[in-house]
Amino acid sequence: MSAVTVVIGAGQIGQAIARRVSAGKHVLLADLRQDNTDTAAQVLADAGFDVSTATVDVSSRPSVHALAEAAAARGDVSGVIHAAGVSPSQAAPEVILRVDLYGTALVLEEFGNAIAPGGSAVVIASQSGHRLGALTAEQDAALATTPADELLSLPMLQPDKVTDSLHAYQLAKRGNSLRVMAEAVRWGKRGARVNTISPGIIITPLARDELTGPRGEGYRRMLALSPAVRAGTPDEVGAVGALLMGPDGAFITGSDVLIDGGVTASYFFGELAPA
Repeated sequence: MSAVTVVIGAGQIGQAIARRVSAGKHVLLADLRQDNTDTAAQVLADAGFDVSTATVDVSSRPSVHALAEAAAARGDVSGVIHAAGVSPSQAAPEVILRVDLYGTALVLEEFGNAIAPGGSAVVIASQSGHRLGALTAEQDAALATTPADELLSLPMLQPDKVTDSLHAYQLAKRGNSLRVMAEAVRWGKRGARVNTISPGIIITPLARDELTGPRGEGYRRMLALSPAVRAGTPDEVGAVGALLMGPDGAFITGSDVLIDGGVTASYFFGELAPA
């Protein structure tokens, strides 16, 4: 049996990281939609990777558990790339919290029980998590350590407190990085590592939805007033993922890497700062 890289979310970012860390390994590619999975699997297979596919609903524990079992049955789970999620323009607040926050907690719990010694994972968070105002220490701890199946019952996440999709997304992505920090302690006991990457606007089909959606003008302004004055590419996120998952990143765990062309810097200290 070969080592296995599990890619959850068959989009461009997940593929870009997988291509850099999966040579000689089996790639198990999973997505909610089989057509997305099949398309990505064909691209990877044509590039010489050994690929199989599965469908997964990250907001369902039985579904995530089944994926972890399927991965372990194929070999040592040496890598996990969690890139599935929904954006503010795609879903209501409760869906965003269920998929992006609860779903990530499920992936971390289930694959934390399946990851092989020496294995590593990256979770794709977002620059949005960095633009949420400071939470209390108690709120940080709750997002980081509340058992996954109790997460959505937290008072701070109730519908009367989270009424806007962007706020839900920011909370979810802040929660992802906090959760990974806490999970890194547990994963370390298995000899494994886990980190988050927080991309800014990376040109993918999802980003195109955002740039042409109701918040499009704001996103275009973000790019124009950022230090890099452009969007990023999946390959640039892939390079960071390869560092975090590979031997050069062996001392990095429980960390978050912001890769946003300086948008967050400009938001706090530049022309994007709120008036």
